[in-house]
This record gives sequence, C-alpha cells and structure tokens, in this order.
Amino acid sequence: MKRAAVHSTFVIERTYPASPAKVFKAFADKEAKEKWFGGPPEWGPEQHQMDFRVGGMETSTGGPKGGPVIAFRAIYLDIVPNERLIYAYDMDIDGKRISASLATIEITPEGRGTHLKITEQGAYLDGHDDAGKREHGTRELLDKLGASLA
Repeated sequence: MKRAAVHSTFVIERTYPASPAKVFKAFADKEAKEKWFGGPPEWGPEQHQMDFRVGGMETSTGGPKGGPVIAFRAIYLDIVPNERLIYAYDMDIDGKRISASLATIEITPEGRGTHLKITEQGAYLDGHDDAGKREHGTRELLDKLGASLA
C-alpha cells in the first residue's frame, strides 16, 4: 500500500441559544458531552473516558453492531473556561489510523446566546478518510450539540 497524508482545514460556526458557560460545559463535563458526542443510537453504548484538564486525555470507542470499531483519542492542549478549548486527536477504524487532527473551539457571547467556532486542521491518512467526510460528521455532531442545549 502506498502511504499518503492529505492535509486540509475547515471552519464551522454556529450560534446557540445558551450561555457560553452551558456550551463550554457540553464539552467539559462527561455526562453533558455523552448527550451529543458519539455515533447514532443504533450503534449502542460506547466506551467513553474523559480527563478534562490540560494534558488530560479523552477516549471514545464504538461503532455499528457487527461493523468496524471506531476509536477517538484526544489530548487537551489548552483550556480557557467558557472561552476556548484546543485538543489534538487521532482516529482509527479497526486499528488502522485514519487521521490526526488539531481542533480549536472558540466560544464567545452573542446576544443572549453563544457563538461557537471550530477550526480543524487535519491530516487524512492513506485514503481511509477525507476532510469532506470529517466536516460532514462534525456538522452532524454540532446539530446534536444544539439539540442537547435546547
């Protein structure tokens, strides 16, 4: 197999009718995050661990019943409560590394709600994933985040 890394950056912005503290908590609190972060319900429960601090790690493993196992591993690089979160993460499918990324989440007050901006810089590996799929998946997760905040 020929090895390759394709690099890409995408930015997604959303506004939620919730306070910056509530939006930040949705990323920082394990129970709050489990309400929106993960695969569809038909996948069943995922294994999720979270040590939310600079240098701490988060892992999530799951996938469709009888299908591939998808693993997410992140390390928190910067945390400014209610304002910013930066983490590096990689993803595997059935033990094959598909990507390595840097995600920056910026949270700012906007009117009575919150403006959220995610910038993700990714290296998509060996044709197993691409920026379009990742951006699509991130948009779906942000829809689920919005529903959990309502």
